[in-house]
Amino acid sequence: MAERKIRVLVAKPGLDGHDRGAKVIARALRDAGMEVIYTGLRQTPEMIAAAALQEDVDAVGISILSGAHRTLCPKIVDLLHTAGMDDVLILVGGIVPTEDIADLKSKGISEVFPPGTSTEDIVSYIRANVRD
Repeated sequence: MAERKIRVLVAKPGLDGHDRGAKVIARALRDAGMEVIYTGLRQTPEMIAAAALQEDVDAVGISILSGAHRTLCPKIVDLLHTAGMDDVLILVGGIVPTEDIADLKSKGISEVFPPGTSTEDIVSYIRANVRD
């Protein structure tokens, strides 16, 4: 029997209009054999949580460049937990000041990947941390 593919939702919350990085990550995850659902630009936390639930994903990757990570990311975490998705990895990539990383992790973000992180490192992290 074939091994189940890891399902990852890649999301762009807020008003940030730049999605090149999200598309690069989505492509890298697909190339690594994962199933990727990309929600597109300007998603609300509610839209992201609803898509994650509907798609039954193993991980949610939030790409954020707007500086609203301290507001939007915890809201997404809360909505996912309210929906019973406590076992989903919640990852953040983009422009996140180093001093904000510990706070995001304390609020339920599994890992933060700053600019320059290799796609191989992201793939490895997801594979090592998705629960069967």
